[in-house]
Amino acid sequence: MSPRLSYQLNLEQADRHLFEVTLRIPVQPQDSLTLSLPAWIPGSYMIRDFAKNLVSLKAFDEKGQSVPITKTEKHSWHLKNTGQAIQVVYQVYAFDTSVRTAYLDNQRAFFNGTSLFLKVSGLENCPHHLCIQAPPDKPAWRVATGLTRAQETKKYGFGDYQAKSYAELIDCPVEIGSFDVHEFDVAGVPHHLVLSGKHYADMPRICADIAAICHHHIRLFEPQTQTPPFSEYWFLTNILPEGFGGLEHRNSTALLCSTFDFLCTNDTKKSDAYIGFLSLVSHEYFHAWNVCRIKPDVFIEPDLSKECYTRQLWAYEGITSYYDDFSLFRCGLIDFSQYLTLLEKTMSRVYRGRGQMKQSVSDSSFDAWTRFYQQGEDAINNIVSYYTKGALIALWLDIHIRMHSDGQKSLDEMMSALWQNYGKQDVGTSDEDFYTLITNLTEPSLAKRLKQLLHEEGVLDLSSELKTMGVEQSVHPVAVKDCLSRAENSTELYLGLLHKPHLQGLEVSAVLEDSPAEAAGIYAKDILLALDHLKLDNQSLISLNNVLVPGSAYRVHLFRQNRLIETTITPSPSPSLAIRLTEKDNAKSQIWKKLTGEKDNTNVC
Repeated sequence: MSPRLSYQLNLEQADRHLFEVTLRIPVQPQDSLTLSLPAWIPGSYMIRDFAKNLVSLKAFDEKGQSVPITKTEKHSWHLKNTGQAIQVVYQVYAFDTSVRTAYLDNQRAFFNGTSLFLKVSGLENCPHHLCIQAPPDKPAWRVATGLTRAQETKKYGFGDYQAKSYAELIDCPVEIGSFDVHEFDVAGVPHHLVLSGKHYADMPRICADIAAICHHHIRLFEPQTQTPPFSEYWFLTNILPEGFGGLEHRNSTALLCSTFDFLCTNDTKKSDAYIGFLSLVSHEYFHAWNVCRIKPDVFIEPDLSKECYTRQLWAYEGITSYYDDFSLFRCGLIDFSQYLTLLEKTMSRVYRGRGQMKQSVSDSSFDAWTRFYQQGEDAINNIVSYYTKGALIALWLDIHIRMHSDGQKSLDEMMSALWQNYGKQDVGTSDEDFYTLITNLTEPSLAKRLKQLLHEEGVLDLSSELKTMGVEQSVHPVAVKDCLSRAENSTELYLGLLHKPHLQGLEVSAVLEDSPAEAAGIYAKDILLALDHLKLDNQSLISLNNVLVPGSAYRVHLFRQNRLIETTITPSPSPSLAIRLTEKDNAKSQIWKKLTGEKDNTNVC
């Protein structure tokens, strides 16, 4: 019988934001044991050094005697073996509301196992047991997690949970509190929408929309059996005044959104915020296949103590980013013009910065650990996102596969093949595997061109591809408010800076290269106080846009590191960087719209 590691979790120090963990290690033959915490969490490619939050680490033998434990690295400890079972007791400070770490207060608890559970080297593949103790002063609290419940533990109950390995233990986040939950069935599998925080959500209608997305993704990857690779699924959603994000797991996802991101009972149409939430749900659920199971070879058994480099994130995040919005249309949750609006924003985000001229998507993937996840204010000028440009490459690929096959094949077939040949077999992908799949679906020349697109810098012009699908691409001046959306009129000003509200005016978050703001000597983190001697805020900037004349010089007053600075800016006519997409030929666009194998694009879910 294999040994079993046992963890006990105590929440009684919630006001101090401290989880107390007791790890019980059975008798082991070796002289010493190595304990460690991961340095990063799968799906979020940045060294986070979770061990920095671990405090008060002690060890005891069966007789209660102290056992020597020595820190050897920033996240590792050596424990002297006494020939007896050992109990390790420690606390973890948890006060991060993100989806990546852990949080505990007197209102809720949330954690990823990467933040809480010490790994015992050599015992990673033995069964792991977790007992979550109910706080005595929180009778209304419940537990939501994708971890397997022990036989005696009820759904949403405190008690015992099980994992087959350490990898499984840390891949199931846990939400604890007095949350709201709604269950719904998809393909015979129970799904759970858990909302923690203040909301006005119409849960039945939202779950119906989410179910449509889930059906679409299951059908895409498993067109024959239409069976997902999990027995239940959990959407663990934390609601904050201003929150957005998600992190994927094999049978769950941790989501972060805002109070008013949901469809409410009296809503007659979907707001942009709600469509954004559905896109986030779509993105993370797609990841249950694409990156949680289909994954680069280096992610099959990743070393969580250091960076794990790959050049394939364009496929795992970029392709997922293509499908997240596109699937909303194919499910009937938005119409085609709404989808084109979402695609316009993706394209404009790529085109408005100079980063695409300086970094390839392949290099962007490789540099995720530093340049993407630790972006500075120069990011818009110097890097390209493997999410957004990766999504455009996925669009390029999808259209070319459809063109080559007269609409009989698409990117859907590649994703299904990746699932059948790699994900299901627990085999990781190499860079070359994608070129082989494309060659099998089309011809070697397309695979060669894909390789070039991944490894070269420059603009990816999709206008001809979109035209073959009945969609016209045009470019328009960008708006002064965000350098992203289309300008309201042809006389729109261009300052060339991104900004956010500040109590004293507008805070500059980025300055674009070769822009009027750069020429004026305006820097990121400057606080813009006044333009042409008028106080600046979002509304006054828009109003000034209607009266100032491009090519004329105007005084700007700003604070830089609390020093008052005066300079002159000469706004230019707004450059044409905002993309507009218009459907011109419905007969052609039908080839692109449908889930491959469907006669048309209706009722595909």
